Amino acid sequence: MHWAKPEYLNLLWALPVLAAVFVWAFRRRRKRVELLVGPSLAPRMTREFSREKAVLRTVLIAGFFCFAILAAARPQWGTRLETVHRKGVDILVALDTSHSMNAEDVAPNRLMKARGAIRRLVRRSEGDRIGLITFSGSAAVDCPLTLDHGAVELFLDISDTGRIPEPGTSLASAIETATGAFIDRERKYKVLVLFTDGEDLEGQVDRAVREAKEAAVIIYAVGVGTPQGMPIPIRDSGGNIVEYRKDPEGRVVISRLDERSLAGMTSETGGRYFRATTPEGEIDSLYNDISSLEKKEFESGLFQNYEDRFQYPLALALLFLFAALWISERRRPGASW
Repeated sequence: MHWAKPEYLNLLWALPVLAAVFVWAFRRRRKRVELLVGPSLAPRMTREFSREKAVLRTVLIAGFFCFAILAAARPQWGTRLETVHRKGVDILVALDTSHSMNAEDVAPNRLMKARGAIRRLVRRSEGDRIGLITFSGSAAVDCPLTLDHGAVELFLDISDTGRIPEPGTSLASAIETATGAFIDRERKYKVLVLFTDGEDLEGQVDRAVREAKEAAVIIYAVGVGTPQGMPIPIRDSGGNIVEYRKDPEGRVVISRLDERSLAGMTSETGGRYFRATTPEGEIDSLYNDISSLEKKEFESGLFQNYEDRFQYPLALALLFLFAALWISERRRPGASW
């Protein structure tokens, strides 16, 4: 058995208090009668009162409260298979996990900022199928398109720089992997959102964008970082910065946000470019833009493990209530003689 509202079960602790109140009320009524007419006359004055009926009525009232509380807690059992229909689009999120995402020109660093923005997008995208790709020198589908947004967040939580063993940054690889992950026969409903600093060390982006456009994939990009850039820190196991990444000539590498390339790439496919900000208002604007696209209907068979059975305790509660109202505390005529 499962309880949909288990917090209501805490009210059952009030039943002993209710019983104590009834016992106190009985004793108080008897004492008031004795004070009024004296102990010797009290039994004669109360002979029409039936203690047994009063106790039974008290038990019925307590039963009403007990089963009413159980009904409010909504007991559930039994299984049922439902077919759920949703409307939305397919959204593949590509997260840059190259070492440049460790730069700290946005707090706490580019990668953590991107992960927070993606989490906000996932939670806003109710009804859409979402998948997750991570990329650096190559790309991999961490989570395929799914309506289970919790699974997407689970994979997002374990994404980190160095997850893809091949070093570098290849936007082309991310775009090609995403294009292949969509259903080929569809000519719409396909959105790719890149979260990256825009630095591309491998090239061939133009060809990948053309292929994505031919496959009707709309590319959006969220730039993470600043145009001024920052060095890329290297930390030890304790989280302390030991040095900064350098080029082959020994010069410290300054990683900069390449907004121009990202804006040109997205406009080519009909998408838009946004820069990541602290309030994350760009994610709301991004999703509003995506939600204006034509949506398709997803059909997903889901097991609903429990069905409501509150009707049974509710019926018992009403039965106890009507019985308590029907029973009188007076003795039957002639019973006192």
